Amino acid sequence: MRIIFWAGFAAFILDQLSKYIVIHTMELSRIRTIDVLPPVINFRYGENRGINFGLFGDGSEASRWILITVAFLISIGVLVWASRQVLGFWAKISTGLLVGGALANVVDRLIYGYVLDFLNMSCCGINNPFVFNVADVFIFAGAIGLIIFTSDQETEENKRIKKGQ
Repeated sequence: MRIIFWAGFAAFILDQLSKYIVIHTMELSRIRTIDVLPPVINFRYGENRGINFGLFGDGSEASRWILITVAFLISIGVLVWASRQVLGFWAKISTGLLVGGALANVVDRLIYGYVLDFLNMSCCGINNPFVFNVADVFIFAGAIGLIIFTSDQETEENKRIKKGQ
């Protein structure tokens, strides 16, 4: 559980620090747009009151608290599941990234009432209107990592079971 904690802590801190620097120190909330490596990487200010791509983002207090509760319960569920598994190093890192990212977005909802987003990526003549944040990257990477690294583990476990029979 120590590896999960530190990976989650790092994800949480990196997300909150990136938001503070870009949105407050660089004043993205005021100037609304900063081209970093156009058109590939840009900073665009966004307030996400829903889930991915703003879905279920009606802006009501009820939906805010429902999303906070759901994210918190999922994080607890993932941690309980992880504590009952024999996970390898990368699966533990993935678990920490997912939970740390989810809790960073929960903190945004608690402080601001919405999740602060600022990363925008476009390419090849396609203008992507959506923004996301570092926590979203960690959540996605953690979920994909859990799929990859726990399925390998189950395969190894199945091999051991078959050898024992």
